Amino acid sequence: MFNEVEVLDFAGPFEVFSIAEGADSGKLFNVFTIAETRENISTRNGLQVIPRFTFDDDVAIDILIVPGGYGAETIEFKNKELLNWIIEKDEKTVITASVCTRAVILTETGLLDNKEATTHWMDLDRLRRDYPLIKVVNQKFVESGKIITSGGISAGINMSLHIIKKIFGIDICINTAKRMNYDI
Repeated sequence: MFNEVEVLDFAGPFEVFSIAEGADSGKLFNVFTIAETRENISTRNGLQVIPRFTFDDDVAIDILIVPGGYGAETIEFKNKELLNWIIEKDEKTVITASVCTRAVILTETGLLDNKEATTHWMDLDRLRRDYPLIKVVNQKFVESGKIITSGGISAGINMSLHIIKKIFGIDICINTAKRMNYDI
């Protein structure tokens, strides 16, 4: 997380993974937030959020969801500590994903080089122009190996449900969407 993060970019996937349950009604994911420091994050439009962990905490991450927002496209894509942290964590993740404009962050790490990717429709041209090594497509989400990028804001929910389907199957995906009253 970072200042000016788009609320639904992190809260949508957070909710999807938090309510996903197996047949025994047990939670399937341990979901948490991480930021560079434990200071309050001021999201886009002012919601205040306190991250649970920092980059210095040694936490195992199987699925890394990198949310987007105004801060991603204006400041964070130059944050070397963040970029290096993502590269380091990606080495051990099963899936590394971005929501919305956070694809710009993944491009800066080199993780999207020679891969298909998407982002918010307003930033597709920027991605094409500034990152010629990426094949930019206009879709809700794009899976390219273990990297998944999603379009703007609500597409992070679609991507998260796709990840659940990929790992646990269609029934758990449908049940999760149904609990959220979300059409898939």
